[in-house]
Amino acid sequence: MNDLEEIVYKHALLNAAKHKGSANPGAVIGSIMSQEPDLRSKAKEIGPMAGKIVAKVNSLSLDEQKEEMEKFNLEVKTQKQVKEVGLQELPGTHENIVLRFAPNPSGPLHIGHTRAAVPNAEYVKRHDGKLILRIEDTDPKRVFEPAYEMIPEDLEWLGIHPDEIVYQSDRFEIYYDYARHLIEKGAAYMCTCDGATFKELKDDCKACPCRSNSVNENLELWEKFDTMEAGEAVLRLKTDIQHKNPAIRDWVAMRLVDEKHPRLGNKYRIYPMMNFSVALDDHLMGMTHVLRGKDHLANSEKQKYLYNHMGWDVPEFIHYGRLKMEDITLSTSKALAGIEEGIYSGWDDPRLGTLRAVARRGINPKAIYDLITEIGVKMADSAISWKKIYGLNRNLLEPIANRYFFVENPILVNVNGYEAGSVVIERPLHADYLDRGNRLLTFDGSAYLAFNDLNDGVVRLMDAVNAEVSGNKLTYHSATFEDARDIKAKIIQWVPSNENVNVKIVMDDASLKRGLGEIALRDLKVGDIVQFERIGFARLDEIKDDELIFYFAHK
Repeated sequence: MNDLEEIVYKHALLNAAKHKGSANPGAVIGSIMSQEPDLRSKAKEIGPMAGKIVAKVNSLSLDEQKEEMEKFNLEVKTQKQVKEVGLQELPGTHENIVLRFAPNPSGPLHIGHTRAAVPNAEYVKRHDGKLILRIEDTDPKRVFEPAYEMIPEDLEWLGIHPDEIVYQSDRFEIYYDYARHLIEKGAAYMCTCDGATFKELKDDCKACPCRSNSVNENLELWEKFDTMEAGEAVLRLKTDIQHKNPAIRDWVAMRLVDEKHPRLGNKYRIYPMMNFSVALDDHLMGMTHVLRGKDHLANSEKQKYLYNHMGWDVPEFIHYGRLKMEDITLSTSKALAGIEEGIYSGWDDPRLGTLRAVARRGINPKAIYDLITEIGVKMADSAISWKKIYGLNRNLLEPIANRYFFVENPILVNVNGYEAGSVVIERPLHADYLDRGNRLLTFDGSAYLAFNDLNDGVVRLMDAVNAEVSGNKLTYHSATFEDARDIKAKIIQWVPSNENVNVKIVMDDASLKRGLGEIALRDLKVGDIVQFERIGFARLDEIKDDELIFYFAHK
């Protein structure tokens, strides 16, 4: 049973369980089309398949159907059942598990990468297994050299610590040994057909002439492979030339690449294709489970052919849906192009979805880790939003972020009629944690106010005085908070006229807010996270000359 048949089979079992053991083909197809949107393009293939599989399911007794349901960990959900949240248990063995996170080094990690990194790390943590970081750099055109260092750094920030780091570019001789071995077994052959000719034959389920070459003929071509012109030949793995999916028929295992590799230079010209190197490494590194996106369903089936040729056990393949996020650039290539064009300031530009960007803004890695763990590993696509991330992050920042005043576009004003002299006002650094102490703000009748707060009417300078605003002029009104409450005065922030610090806040859209903050901000160090009352949470990114530069997180 291939992966697609297995999906149909599971839906048929679920449908049968809802209808006393009798599944309906139309209902099964409808269930697949609604719950597996990526399979809608295969409707013509699924239709006939569903009829045969439903007949098979309906031929089983109720007890047999129940056994099959248990085999695939299927459960019929009722309206009263709570939606499944979190990582479901791993199928197969839980002892000595080995998993891998295998990114391409095309750039630093972004939020989309956490869809694979977090579940792998969490399963390993739960079962005391082994996690391998495998850098898949067998396509020199897609290698961004700084990513070799950036990826481990990003994982470190996320709280993920691989037990081993492997670079596929170090393993070419291994790939060559197995390529030769497969040729000797008659499981692979050198193909010198041009691409168009092979495609035409393949689409007609016909073998190309090269497929019948002898082992010796293939070995001779293999030995002189790296002297050929790029595109003159490829190494193909034998599969089923009649396979219903043309992409799986005799897929390419090795090809020639004339491109300088950042780590290898021009040492090699024969490069493995992804399915070849990945399948070999997953076996040789002892993977017990392979987590990958459902867009790799066909690749999983391709790789099973290599396992079968070698007589190896196939690991547990677990496929999950796409992670969708709106209003954010997750494409590494688009981000790099934007950086090169000067649109973005770098990989940590606040408009990007890289882990470096969210870290710079003060997003706690636990918020990302917990969110991805909550989503779990399931075939259905998942959508996340900044609102969800901010909600989780707010819960983490609220207890640790001290509060401070900030006024944007400040205007120095004098409160006419104020006669109480200079007073020192104490405000807690955090109202819920009074043991942290207070900030001291001096009010002497003058202060900086935000330009937008200068609207006619009575305002209360928080914890100081009440004043009537007329244009840019303030006149003393009264002193107490009770007076302000009775007249419903707007409460505004202020910064002392003689003790303050220049502040710049880089917002999430890369726009800037400039103004003044209270002098207590001078006690912060880079990396500290604060809450500017009325603005939101922000992380101190840099202290430059007489200015504190913050990056805005969220409200």
